[in-house]
Amino acid sequence: MAFTIDLSGKTALVTGASSGIGLGIALQLAKAGARIAACGMDPEAPALLQGVEALGGQVLYLQADVTREDELYRLVQHAVAVFDGIDILVSNAGRNVFTGATSSTAADWQGNMDLNLTSHWQLAQKCRPWLEKSNGVIILMSSNQAFSTIPGCFPYNVAKTALTGLVSSLAIEWGPAIRTVGMAPGFIDTPGNQRWFDGFADPQAERQKTIDRHPVRRLGTTEEIGGWCVFLASGYAAFASGTTYLIDGGRSALLQDA
Repeated sequence: MAFTIDLSGKTALVTGASSGIGLGIALQLAKAGARIAACGMDPEAPALLQGVEALGGQVLYLQADVTREDELYRLVQHAVAVFDGIDILVSNAGRNVFTGATSSTAADWQGNMDLNLTSHWQLAQKCRPWLEKSNGVIILMSSNQAFSTIPGCFPYNVAKTALTGLVSSLAIEWGPAIRTVGMAPGFIDTPGNQRWFDGFADPQAERQKTIDRHPVRRLGTTEEIGGWCVFLASGYAAFASGTTYLIDGGRSALLQDA
């Protein structure tokens, strides 16, 4: 008998879903049968809408800035109005803020915290009543930067480290009605990471250097991160809560010289 995960009849709210990891997560959840309520900064999300439609699924997309509490409220209310509830929250929206501990300004710090930490907490709060009704799941998207970092990645790594504490607190305080887990992806092959490589004099050489630092000798894919979300949202992961899962191709296991 094939091992399958069926999320039919469930509604998943995914932020930052117009591209990159968020898009991969939304499409994998849709493939498992979930209805998708999603947001992003883009006015439109053709890859998301066309992808879910091709899978025969239902999707609602809104442009929203997750650092604005009023827009988070509008997103949640619209999702509930259309799909009559929320079963799965994947709070994924975020952005690299790599300004360094010396060069960072107060504005850099606050903008990073607003996006990469506070927005996750505020969105979870707004989804909580609906998730309690459905015995739902919260998945907060952290980063391998929460566990180990490299020079210049401050203050992004600070916010992502704090997210692991948020996962623990929500699991303790909102359980057993709601399970809360975190995911900490490493280098995933996305346009955003390619822009990071493009910042070097030889992007291809830097990309290969990064690949060589992974025991699996490749970067991760958005489909793989999406697959993890499908599993963590399913009944097979019902005993998982309060933990942030590091998914980095073994990079953190390899001791590296600077």
